[in-house]
Amino acid sequence: MSGILRLSHAEVRVPDLELALAYYSEVVGLVVTHSEADKAYLKGWDEHQHHSLVLAAAPTYGLNSLAFKVVERSELDRLQDRLVAAGISTSRHEPGELGEASGETVRFLAPSGHTIDLEHGQGQVGNGLPLLNPPPAPDNLVGMHPPRLDHIFLLCEDVDAITAFFTDVLEFRLTEQIMADDGHQLTTFLERTHTPHDIAFLTGPDGGFHHLAYWVDEWNDLRTAADTCAYHGIQIDAGPTRHGATRGCGLYFFDPAGNRNEVYTGGYHFDPDDEPTTWTEAEMGRAIFTYKGQVQQSFMSVHS
Repeated sequence: MSGILRLSHAEVRVPDLELALAYYSEVVGLVVTHSEADKAYLKGWDEHQHHSLVLAAAPTYGLNSLAFKVVERSELDRLQDRLVAAGISTSRHEPGELGEASGETVRFLAPSGHTIDLEHGQGQVGNGLPLLNPPPAPDNLVGMHPPRLDHIFLLCEDVDAITAFFTDVLEFRLTEQIMADDGHQLTTFLERTHTPHDIAFLTGPDGGFHHLAYWVDEWNDLRTAADTCAYHGIQIDAGPTRHGATRGCGLYFFDPAGNRNEVYTGGYHFDPDDEPTTWTEAEMGRAIFTYKGQVQQSFMSVHS
């Protein structure tokens, strides 16, 4: 299997690990797979790998790193060679070196200022269902209980450059873009999974973190997620709403530390030979929030 398979996981900073762990396990409904003094590991219920979210105790909130899954070890070597050829410094880490159940990893600092891991062989724990005649889902799900991680949305100063890096070096495909009047890319959406996006970049400060999104199966799950936020007093940032870009639907809200989360559904299938969709700067509001046709200023706030 060639290259990067999909988004694997993200490590997010939280000042109060106990509070964050309670929020992500009881409100969002992720499954806790391991916890220690300064880190906790969680996953969506239908994910087989050990974790898709790592919570790291820190004085500030924001993103430490993100990782992509590479199935074949030979592809890890090949991608590291491509990074080195592009002038990117890399480091190699053995299984377990970067944390509980971590696989063999190539780590590098992307031109956007984000620490990125390419990981092969993260530990597998299963999805809690039998492999013979399973039910549709476990009977002990709580909160929003998203089945899996979907995408991550980041910021950087030069969207044109990071998009070229992801397409030319990491072999991502551009699905959609929002173009400024001066011809530069304001926002780009990139994929490896034939979905509208596994990662997206918006113009902003280098190293910026906008949100991490988990998949839910349908629009009614967004309503349930909004009900869950309201019941627990969780601040809703936007939605439930529809996006023009990606044709998906989402609900945005904040964890207790201030990290923005999304639950997301919808979208479309993207083939490697499909042409990307382009939005103009004048239509950026409709591209992001179809119903309102404009972007509220608070939604543009970012974390480093």
